[in-house]
Amino acid sequence: MTTEVTWLTQEGYDRLVDELADREGPRRQEIVTRISLARDEGDLKENGGYHAAKEEQGKNEARIRVLKHLLEHAQIGAPDAAHDEVSHGKVVTVRFPSFDEEEVFLLGSREEAVHTSIEVYSPTSPLGAALMGKRVGETASYALANGNEMLVEIVKVEAYAH
Repeated sequence: MTTEVTWLTQEGYDRLVDELADREGPRRQEIVTRISLARDEGDLKENGGYHAAKEEQGKNEARIRVLKHLLEHAQIGAPDAAHDEVSHGKVVTVRFPSFDEEEVFLLGSREEAVHTSIEVYSPTSPLGAALMGKRVGETASYALANGNEMLVEIVKVEAYAH
C-alpha cells in the first residue's frame, strides 16, 4: 500500500506537532481523570459524564492516530515545480468560462485550511487533480458531483505567502 505525501508549511507541521503533544499529554490525562471520577460515582449504565468522557477519549485517540500518520508522511515545503505550474502549496487563480467568474485558492492539505483565510482545495479533489502539473494559460476539465464536466482556465499561479 502506498501512502500519499502530505505537503505542509513549517508552521502547519509545527502546529500538528504541538497538537499531538497536547493530545498525548495533558488532554489525555484530563480525560482519564474525568473517566476515573465518573466511575467513582457508581452505576455506569446511567452515568452520562462517564459515557461522554469515554466518547471524548475515543475521539482523542483517533485524532492522535491521524496526527501520527500525517506527521510520519509529511513533507515540509512544496514539491519542485516551475513558477507557473500548479502544484501543492501554490495559490491558483482559475477562470470558469461558463460563468466568466474567477476563483482563487490554495492547493494544499486540509490541515492548512484551518489557519488560512484563503479557500483550500486538496490536490486529490476533482478540481485539484485536474489542475496538477498544468501551467498558466492551459485549460482543464473535471467532473462535477452531478456528472457534468466543468472547464477551467488557469489564470495565475503563485507561491503561497503565509
